Amino acid sequence: MKQHSFTAQLKSLAVVFGIALTFASCAKEDVAQNTTSTEGDNDKNLTTFVAGDETKTRTSMDYNSGNFYWEKGDYIYVKDDNGVLQKSTNAPTSKVAAFKYKVPGKFTANTSYKVYYLGKNSSGNSVTISTTHSQPAPNNTAHFGTAGDYGTATANKVTGKNQFAFELEHQPAYLVFLPYTSNTILHDCYLTKVEVSSDNDIAETYNFNSTTGALDASAVTDGKQIVLTTQDPTWGSTYYNGFPLTNSTASVTTNGAYMVIKPGTHILRVRYWVKDVATNVEGTITKILPSTTYASNTYYDMTANLNVRNYDGDHYYMWDAQQQYWYGYEWTKHLSGNTGQPTLNYTSSSNYAQSNSDPRYYNESYPGLYISNPATHTSCKDLPNANEMSWYVMYGDPHWDDDELWTTMGHLHKGGMWFKKKSVLQGEGHYNTELSADGSTDLRTTHKYYINSSSSINNSSLPSAADVGNYFYLPALGNYNSGQLYYVGYNGYYWSSSAHPWNSNLAYNLYFGRGNVRVGSGNRDLGFRVGVFE
Repeated sequence: MKQHSFTAQLKSLAVVFGIALTFASCAKEDVAQNTTSTEGDNDKNLTTFVAGDETKTRTSMDYNSGNFYWEKGDYIYVKDDNGVLQKSTNAPTSKVAAFKYKVPGKFTANTSYKVYYLGKNSSGNSVTISTTHSQPAPNNTAHFGTAGDYGTATANKVTGKNQFAFELEHQPAYLVFLPYTSNTILHDCYLTKVEVSSDNDIAETYNFNSTTGALDASAVTDGKQIVLTTQDPTWGSTYYNGFPLTNSTASVTTNGAYMVIKPGTHILRVRYWVKDVATNVEGTITKILPSTTYASNTYYDMTANLNVRNYDGDHYYMWDAQQQYWYGYEWTKHLSGNTGQPTLNYTSSSNYAQSNSDPRYYNESYPGLYISNPATHTSCKDLPNANEMSWYVMYGDPHWDDDELWTTMGHLHKGGMWFKKKSVLQGEGHYNTELSADGSTDLRTTHKYYINSSSSINNSSLPSAADVGNYFYLPALGNYNSGQLYYVGYNGYYWSSSAHPWNSNLAYNLYFGRGNVRVGSGNRDLGFRVGVFE
């Protein structure tokens, strides 16, 4: 992440007061100058505030050149001799490099005056860094004024001239999102929005005190999150579906997106919303940024290599089998017909283990009722036992995630569950290998199920940005039943290392879906996932 100060660029807006002022055009500006107004220059009731072309700060930014512009509807406010906050009577009608503002009131009694830019939606009594931004095209900052850009300054009299000059200090910080990807699946997708969540407020309403000139912060609803929409709502427009993700290196012109945030020290979670318009699958790719101080008047390059986690198809097993469910028929072999491993829900193949002569068949060991029967083969022996899984269910604060994208066996999916990590549960005193979550039952020798269907599971909320490092994610990878694939993207099934103590055909497993999480038992011949929990 690179940061760039606007000290020599964004904050150097020199606006001069005067009844008449002549200025030359700047060779670097490629936007037509517009210094006209509806008021005559000789109107003695108005003072002319000229945003001269020798400056580089306006209210939108050209990322590549460093040039800045005034946008349509940008007004300024100035405190006059009577302490009244006066709003300019005019504003640009299009994007311009310079503009003559006309402001009512008298400006003769003092050698300095307070000047404010309060954004496009301000009535002069407040300014708001909004929780919603909208950018209709890449590398476009015209939305800064509505998103919450604001600035303050003191205008000082120029010696020997009937003029005042100031440098506008822009107060927010600015994030420049620069996503790219080498994943060919994502090259056909579009960036539809960028969602940023923080451990503290990044959106804010500032109440403006026209007497003292102070901007006093007051919290706004959902101030810890800002959503930037990256679509043009005009039907048929180039960016109607969003910004393209065709670039394998950062490119501000391809999909550069800008956000205004409250300066300060923040832990940020950035969720890039990506949509495959062909399949209508839309989900998120998440990046967690460590605590960083974001300074006012500074912009930060948020380069992000977008990739989705891929989960292989080789970790489905019957319980404690010696070989994986599709050994010899893996989907990567691209076998013809329905002979190989199914990769889509509700497709099937008959080439799965159907007797104990096949090393892919489950472990049939059963020493008797009430006797612990742990897995002995590599596939399952190191998995959490049933007791351990019960602690994840009851104390792991499970959160269903409808949106995080991932791939398996060549297809894009979403859906999974967040759980607290083992180390976190241990630190909280909520983990035990010998006893289950009730503190007295050993599931390895006693039949019992644990079900957690609390409302927090299905509220589609993620762990907070500050806490997400305490959690791990399990995708809903479904299962195989008699050679048919079921519920990828909807349910997760993960074997434990513990056979069921009351039934020779069952073994304990973790199951989860959108509405609940449970430790239960499944037939040993089912193809569930295996893997050590984080």
